Amino acid sequence: MISILARINELSRKQHIIGLSVEEEQEQTALRQDYLKIIRGQLRSTLLSVSVVDADGNDVTPEKLTHEKEINYKDNDGKY
Repeated sequence: MISILARINELSRKQHIIGLSVEEEQEQTALRQDYLKIIRGQLRSTLLSVSVVDADGNDVTPEKLTHEKEINYKDNDGKY
């Protein structure tokens, strides 16, 4: 991921200084999409590991998140 980010930043600097060729613009767009996929995957993974508990110790995790956890659990053959 760091190499993707470094290349995105490199292309961004070049874009502001001298502009990008069509191929570089396409590369920049593809890299940005890949980077967003990685970030979204990390966020999803983090959220799937969260449980919300109220002051009384009751699990009040939103139903949608609980459902996503169940789907993810089944997709991974019962492994978290």
